[in-house]
Amino acid sequence: MREGITHYGWVEVVCGCMFSGKTEELIRRMKRAEIARQKLQIFKPMIDDRYGKEFVASHNANRVESIPVSNPQEILDMLDDTTRIVGIDEAQFFDHSLVEVVERLANRGLRVVIAGLDMDYRGKPFGPMPQLLAIAESVTKLTAICVVCGAPATRSQRVTSNEDQVLVGAHDSYEARCRAHHHFVAEAVRNPRAPWQSASTAGTAESNTTIS
Repeated sequence: MREGITHYGWVEVVCGCMFSGKTEELIRRMKRAEIARQKLQIFKPMIDDRYGKEFVASHNANRVESIPVSNPQEILDMLDDTTRIVGIDEAQFFDHSLVEVVERLANRGLRVVIAGLDMDYRGKPFGPMPQLLAIAESVTKLTAICVVCGAPATRSQRVTSNEDQVLVGAHDSYEARCRAHHHFVAEAVRNPRAPWQSASTAGTAESNTTIS
């Protein structure tokens, strides 16, 4: 992994499911760049205001200042001439023009570090992520822990009834699941449960009822 100063463009993508540590890794790389006294800017989509509009924050409450933008073009518009490293969080929420913007940044000689979900809650490629993975010099795919069986989790299980592809949320809306325990529809639709039940408890109750 090249994290030092380079004289040519470089694209790094950190991807994975919910709760896999994508933003945590983005923050880590950005903080290392700060220690190296490299000028950086971090951008995120305006839609993600879970931890405040002007911060990129992990689920572990680590955070760094960021610039919220409504579209990828604003990244170019707000870029300082002295910036050498660009961080982009929650890349899946941007449209496909992000790919061209990232290419332009790298072609200028900037290091671009991107974090985002590679799949939506249905297990399908999410937004511009497939193209970003294809053009990247470095790809890191992280895993979480399946809340059902404890195996490595690569998928995001939605546990609300909302079936829109884009739903900004955290533990209230998603669980990390392995392939075997991931369902292609929102779990609240597939398996309605009482408000006091967790998704895994409700699924167990359903299975036991069926067997008996």
